[in-house]
Amino acid sequence: MLKLNYIKNILKFSSILLILFQLSCVQNKKRENIIVASAGKIESLDPAQANTLRTLQILSALGDTLYKINKEGNLSPILAKELPRVSKNGLLIDIILKENISFHDGSIFNAEAMAFSLNRFMKIGTLNYLLNDKIENIEVKDEFVIRIKLKKPSSSLKSLLTSVNLTPVSPNSYSNHIDSFKNKSFIGTGPYLLESFNSSQQIIKPFNNYWGVKPQNKGIDFINYSNSSTLFGAIKTKEVDVLISNSIDDMQRLTLNNMVNKDLLKSGEGNPIEIGYITFRSNKLPLKNKTIREALTYTIDRELISKQVSFGTREPLRSIVPPQLHKNKLTPWPKYNPHIARSLLKKEGYCGTNVLSIPLTFRSNVPADKLLALTWKDQIKRDLSDCIEITLNGIESTTVYKQLSEGAFDAVILDWTGAYPDPEAYLTPLLSCNEINNNTCIKGEAVFSGSFWGDNKLQELLEKSEESEGESRLKNLIKVEQLAAQGSAYLPIWLVNPKAWSLKDISQPEFSSDGLIILKNLKRE
Repeated sequence: MLKLNYIKNILKFSSILLILFQLSCVQNKKRENIIVASAGKIESLDPAQANTLRTLQILSALGDTLYKINKEGNLSPILAKELPRVSKNGLLIDIILKENISFHDGSIFNAEAMAFSLNRFMKIGTLNYLLNDKIENIEVKDEFVIRIKLKKPSSSLKSLLTSVNLTPVSPNSYSNHIDSFKNKSFIGTGPYLLESFNSSQQIIKPFNNYWGVKPQNKGIDFINYSNSSTLFGAIKTKEVDVLISNSIDDMQRLTLNNMVNKDLLKSGEGNPIEIGYITFRSNKLPLKNKTIREALTYTIDRELISKQVSFGTREPLRSIVPPQLHKNKLTPWPKYNPHIARSLLKKEGYCGTNVLSIPLTFRSNVPADKLLALTWKDQIKRDLSDCIEITLNGIESTTVYKQLSEGAFDAVILDWTGAYPDPEAYLTPLLSCNEINNNTCIKGEAVFSGSFWGDNKLQELLEKSEESEGESRLKNLIKVEQLAAQGSAYLPIWLVNPKAWSLKDISQPEFSSDGLIILKNLKRE
C-alpha cells in the first residue's frame, strides 16, 4: 500500500512538472515578440495626424522617410536614391526615388505615391503649415522622380523631409481618406506591417517583402500603460522587455539607472530632443508687461530644480533649441538672479505691499510638471515672497492643449519635441507669426503656442535663414533665439534625453537622430 501511494505521489509530481513545463512553453511562445512599453494611448496611426512621441515611435517602424539625418548630422537618402537636386534659383527641388519598393498592400511605391502622400499631408496634416508655408506645388516628373516647386528658397525643407509625419502611405489604401484621417490602420513601406491595433496595444510583424535591412526580431508588441507606476512595475517584474522613458517618474528613472549600474538591466540613450519650458501669455496684463516677463526669467534656479525634481537626470536649459542642433552651447536666457528680478519688479511698482500674483498651470498627468511647479513656488517664496506669489492649477494635458490658443493660461508648463532634428523645428512652431500688432501675435503659430508674442525683426530673420545655408543659416537662427530671449515670452527649464531600458536577454536599445528607438535592431540574445 505504501509503495502504491509512493507511485501515486511520483505520478502527481510528474504531472505537475509536465504542466509547469507546458505553461513555460506557452509563456515562451507568447514572448516570441519583444514587448515594448510606453505611457499613454495611441488614438491614431495616421502620419498626417501624429504628434506624440509614442505614435511617431511606432510609425517609424511601419513606414520609411525620404531621408534621415545620420550620426554625423548629414542628410542621408532612405527612400530617395540620392540627395535632392536643387535648381540655381533654389525654387525647384528634384528627388529621384529608389525603385522596386512595395507598400504593405502590394502596390508599388513611386513618384505618384510620394506626391499623393505629401499633398494629403499639406491638405489635412496637423502640422501642415510646415509644408504649406514653403511649397507651391508638387509635380510627378517621371515614374520615380518628383519635383517640389517652392514659393521661395527654403534651406530647412531638406531637413523637413526626414520627418516621420511625411512617411508615404499607399494611394490604393488611402484613396477614400484624402480629406480625412485613417486612424486604426497603416499601410506604408516600412520594415514592419501592422497586425492589430487598439489604443492600448499595437502588434507589428516583420514585412517579408521589405526592401531594406530586415528586422532582427519576430515582431513587436507595443503596449501603452496609463501611468508611471504601472510602467515601472512592468519592467521590474519582467512583464515587458523594453521600457521607453516618456512619462516615467524621475525617482523611478533614477531607480532604473541604478539597476543598470548593478547589471540588472541594460539601457540606451539618444540625443536630447525634448525641451521643457514655461509659456507666458503676453497679450494680457500683468504679463503683457515685458519688464515683468523679463523679471520672471531671473527667478528660476534651474540647477536646484534639476536636482530636486529630476535628481540630475534632466539637464538645465537656457535655450529653446537642443544644443546639439546649433552645434555649440547657446544660452541666451539669463541665469538665476533674484536681485535683478527684485530690481525689475520694483521699477514696475511691485514688492513690499504690492505683491505680483502669477497663476501657474501644470499638466496634472505629467509627474515632473507638478514637482517643477511646487519647487518653483517654494523657491519664489524663499527668495522673493515680498514681490511674487505663485498660485498653482493642475489641468489634464489634453485640455491644456485645446485651450492654449484661447489664451486660457497666464503661465503654463509645457514641453516640445521638434518634428525633425533642426533648429527651425523648435523656433517656427513657438515663434512664427503672420500678423503682428505691437508685439502681439494676432495670427500664427505663436497664438497656438499660447504666448501670443510676435516680433517683426525676428520674423525677418526666420525668413532670411530660409535663404541661407550652413554657418550663415545657423547665425541667423541664433539671432532669432536671442530676440526670443529678449522678448521673454518663454522660459526654458530643462532638456530631456530619450532613454530606454531593456531586460538582460534583450539587446541594448539604439536611438536614431530623431530620438526614436530603432525597433528593428532589438533582438533576444
